[in-house]
Parts: sequence; structure tokens; C-alpha cells
Amino acid sequence: MKNYFPYILLAFVFSFSSCKKQEKEKPKVIYDTTTKEKVPVKMDTTQIKVADLPINMEGTNYLIYPIGTVTGEKKGMKYANDSEDSFTVSNYGEFQITGFLKNLKFQEIGQDTIYALTDKPVLILTATYLKSIATKSKKQLLVYTLTDIDSNKDNKLDTNDIKSIYISAISGKNLTKLSTDFQELIDWKVIEAKNSLYFRSIEDTNKNGEFDKDDKVHYNVVNLMDTEWLVQEYFPI
Repeated sequence: MKNYFPYILLAFVFSFSSCKKQEKEKPKVIYDTTTKEKVPVKMDTTQIKVADLPINMEGTNYLIYPIGTVTGEKKGMKYANDSEDSFTVSNYGEFQITGFLKNLKFQEIGQDTIYALTDKPVLILTATYLKSIATKSKKQLLVYTLTDIDSNKDNKLDTNDIKSIYISAISGKNLTKLSTDFQELIDWKVIEAKNSLYFRSIEDTNKNGEFDKDDKVHYNVVNLMDTEWLVQEYFPI
């Protein structure tokens, strides 16, 4: 009897490789030509929200509560980032909160009210206090990198979606999006000498669902001293 096992194994390997390749090549943006409306992300009912203990940025009058999730399972609770023995959902250092956070909540010291940064679905990756600007001008600001659009239409917000940049007061109020919808944030920095925030974003100009060398890079600057943070594009190239 002929042994077909090597052929079956070979077919399995090719099939697995093909699947991995398809996963790898999945576009970051999927364009819906039938509707211009954003499809809301469904809530995962297996996830349970948890708040870390509050953080107070040095010199500010607000407490910040990072809000993340853990996953409920039959054998108890598991941290959403695959740690089995921790309920910590964020890290803090160098005036920056990092994590995979569903929200941030704020409380003015001396007040009882705790309120949310946003009531919309987001995944907050970083929240950075601009300490150097606060020291120089007394203006206390937070800059956020986050995902706010299910750009690959897999019904969840994660790091496979487009990353955007936002800014707010240290109180979390006046939350403002700086980058343009469907442009991927590349990086950002503050130039203290100009009291300005510079950032780069990339536009999928050929609409192939990926951000690559064939797409357009946008260069943007925001005057942090303005009452309204207006984004101005500049052209260094």
C-alpha cells in the first residue's frame, strides 16, 4: 500500500504557509465603497473593565485613572495582555502612561467627580504629559497616540488599525484630533523653542490598503500656545 503521509504533510505545510502569508498581507485599511459611515465596533462582553490606581503628573492638580480590560474565563480572570497573575493594565514612567487602554478617567484634586476622556471606542497606546512646555509656559497638556477607527474592518480596535494623534488639556478636556482620518501617524516631537508640536503622517494615496514608499508623507505643525490647536501643513521637501 502506497504511503500518502508525506504528500499529506507537504500539502498541510503549503496550506499553513499560504494562510500565514494571507494573514501577513492583510491590508491595514479596507475601503468600503458602499457606505461612507463608520461601522461601530461591537463591545466584547467577555472583557471586564479594570482601573489602575491613579497617577498624578508632577506639578498638576489632576488624578488620572488608566482604564483597561481583563478577560473573564471559567478558571478566573486573566489579564488581557496574556499575563495570568496581574491586574495592572498600564505602565508609567517619564511623564508617559502606556498600555492598551480603553479610556482614561480624570479627577481634579479636591473634587469628587470622576469623568472620562471620551465616550467613543478607542484604544489608547500612550498619553504623554508635555512637562517641558508646562515648565516654560505653565500650559499643561497631554498628547495621545491611539486608534479610533476600525480601519481593517475586523470588528475590533487594535494595533493593526491606523494610529492617530490627539491632544487635550491636563484635565482631559478639549480633546482634539490632530491627524487626519485614515492617515497613519509616523512620529511626533515637541520643539520647545517654538512652543510647537511637529508630527508626520502618511496617506494611502494609491488606496492599496498599505502605507509604503509609494504613498504621500504629510508634515504638520501645531502651535501649542494657541487657544485652538490648528494643524498647519508645511513642506520641507
